[in-house]
Amino acid sequence: MHALLQDVRFSLRQLRKSPSFTLTAILTLALGIGANVVVFSVLNALVLKPLNVPHPQNLYQISRRPPGWDTQSYPDYLAYRDRNRTFLGMAAYGFEFAGISTGQGHENVTQSIGYEASGNYFDLLGIQPEMGRFFHANDEHGPNSAPYVVLGHAFWHDRLNSDPHVIGSTIYLDKHPFTVIGVAPQSFHGTELLVWPDFWVPMVNEQQLKGYDYLTKRGDHTIFVIGRLKTGVSPQQAAEDLNAIASQLAKAYTDDDSLDARLVKPGLMGDGFGGPARSFMAGVMFLALLVLLAACANLAGIFAARAADRSRELAIRMAIGAGRWHVLRQLLSESITVAILGGAAGTFLASLLLQALGRWQPVLQAPIHVVVSPDATVYVVAVLLSLASGALFALLPVRQIWRIDAAHALKSGSAALVTFRRLTLRDILLVVQITICTLLVTASFVALQGMLRSLHANFGFNPQGVTLAEVDMGLAGYTDRQALPLQKRMLEEAAQIPGVSSVGTINEVPLGVSSSDSLVYRQDSTDFRNSNSVLDAVRYEISPGYLGAAGTRLLTGRDFTWHDDDKSPRIAIVNEAFARRMFKSVPAAIGQHFRLGRDSLYEIVGVVEDGKYRTLTEDQRCAMFFPLAQDPDHGAFLVVRSRVPQNEIASSLQRIISGLDPGLPYTIHSWQDSLAFALFPSRAATATLGMMGLLAAMLAITGLFGMAAYSVSKRMKELGIRIALGAQPIQVMRAALERPVGLLLGGSVAGLVLGVLASGILAQIVYEATPDDPLVLLGVIATMALLGVIATWIPARRAQSVDPALLLREE
Repeated sequence: MHALLQDVRFSLRQLRKSPSFTLTAILTLALGIGANVVVFSVLNALVLKPLNVPHPQNLYQISRRPPGWDTQSYPDYLAYRDRNRTFLGMAAYGFEFAGISTGQGHENVTQSIGYEASGNYFDLLGIQPEMGRFFHANDEHGPNSAPYVVLGHAFWHDRLNSDPHVIGSTIYLDKHPFTVIGVAPQSFHGTELLVWPDFWVPMVNEQQLKGYDYLTKRGDHTIFVIGRLKTGVSPQQAAEDLNAIASQLAKAYTDDDSLDARLVKPGLMGDGFGGPARSFMAGVMFLALLVLLAACANLAGIFAARAADRSRELAIRMAIGAGRWHVLRQLLSESITVAILGGAAGTFLASLLLQALGRWQPVLQAPIHVVVSPDATVYVVAVLLSLASGALFALLPVRQIWRIDAAHALKSGSAALVTFRRLTLRDILLVVQITICTLLVTASFVALQGMLRSLHANFGFNPQGVTLAEVDMGLAGYTDRQALPLQKRMLEEAAQIPGVSSVGTINEVPLGVSSSDSLVYRQDSTDFRNSNSVLDAVRYEISPGYLGAAGTRLLTGRDFTWHDDDKSPRIAIVNEAFARRMFKSVPAAIGQHFRLGRDSLYEIVGVVEDGKYRTLTEDQRCAMFFPLAQDPDHGAFLVVRSRVPQNEIASSLQRIISGLDPGLPYTIHSWQDSLAFALFPSRAATATLGMMGLLAAMLAITGLFGMAAYSVSKRMKELGIRIALGAQPIQVMRAALERPVGLLLGGSVAGLVLGVLASGILAQIVYEATPDDPLVLLGVIATMALLGVIATWIPARRAQSVDPALLLREE
């Protein structure tokens, strides 16, 4: 231990004597470890770490086999819950947007998100309240029988000022009174990791809240189901048990045709979102490890050069009795000291970034928060990465130390065997580092170009120059039918605003937070099982004028009018994909009919262009639009196209909405801003890859600079002789930098090839991402060339400034 402490003190003295080397090494390692700590913290919080509930290891979500089919119907949930033999219990939950107020004076109604949950939700999870109590299964006695609400801790703290007397008070959800019976603990944010709810209400109150009862509709898949497995039961056994129940339900009910079940880990809304999120995080973790590998390669090269420069000192120490193992141990302690300092700095930087990430709300329309609190696992990983990195870049000088000839070093002044004609381990490490850098830079450019293209792509609508006013009249207590006259007046007054060219409404905007779909059957269908449907299409309710306001081209047929109401035959407008798949061509679709169920026959009166409806990277979907007057909806997006600045339109819309009903909650923003949800995967991928590319570029500069500077410093005498013999400056520069430039070219080519190959995976996340764009290739080439110029500029100037006379006098 005494010897170890001596080595550490000696290492600190050595590092203090070389501040530039020490700062470079610590910063390099801090970047690599900091990136890994950030990524691993997010990965740990969202993927690896279970839900923050008691005994989470046997908690699973019941999903379906097709990817993205993660919700169930309430009747199917009851069947699973009551008939299974492998679960201790099951609970159901869904999300509910509601206008929430305390009913005090003229308080503004604000839109909040909460959970609708089955009565046994909290009991199944084993959560205890902060205050009051939770609702239970015995509180439910049929529809609208449990007007109770449990508040989220953040809502209670922020909106109610942590009122200790809140239990027993009344708050209003969509103007319906609910009694506060409890407050959730601060550590519990529901069973979805990214959504922080303001409240929980019993699911049996759905009809009271929204005027719609999905509790009796077997074909309405709107809720998530979770369950706890019995001791000794595997997920495979539980899935087989549920699939046996699903087969029985499919035989008994046409709506349950093709029903199946599988188990997934809860927390990320099933595999529809969780699957891509887990794959993306795993890929980012791999990239972060590549950055750390580049940092280690960089540091290994720096330490190798440092060991070579200290060869005379080391030779003298061995000549006076120091053993090779003792010298090696001191160098290792120096490396570990740098690693620990770099790891501490990287962890500190990571904590700052994670705090900023926790305050970030990526989608304004949804309460999505990525709150990451590093736990002991994260810090253990940081320590292990630091120690492993220190050991890794300390191993490279071992061969140099072992080959030191003390007698030769004392005679010649150098113990390093400097050779520049064969490929060395340092060269290989530098090529690896540059390859990683080029790979990440290529991926960054591909993602950036895809992002820029996606902003100007054809979505089937034109968001440029459009202002959206989101008004949910259900939050103010209006039913669907009561909301229709209000929407008409809103449209009439918005159309009178100077500069407005067209207006319309739609119940859910394409590429928004939510969407609906329905199975479509042929006109002559009598069997309405799922397997007998022709296609599955997204659906919207629109007003007359919406297509013009949205910039959606009507290819054939006609638009809706206000005469297309509940007293006229049911009609629809479909997109090209629907027309081709159902009727083989666009013109043939006009006048044709289709069904959504036994009693819902629709005539097609128009066909519009295809578009994007749920995600930018989706395959072409079928879509259908229905007249708002035939299918009213209390939720409305007022679409206003105009040539005047948005702030002027926004102020006019505020006056109109407040004049119609001061209690209407609304938000006004541009349509481009509302695309944040759809663009979130692309933006996250672009930002992540850009950050990784920047870190790799910084490491590549330092690594290439180190190689070039080392090459010049070790060949100063040779370069001086060349100049004395008449060599031209360009020849001197070529002799000095030929090796590092060659390594740069080799690593860049390899990294560019790997980047192009990896871009196929990136295209699944970033819309329009392709490596075939010449701008991407030119950007990568220009970037790597710039990095080479930056890294070799100072060594090149030093090589050109060699004074042969001075060198010969020193010799």
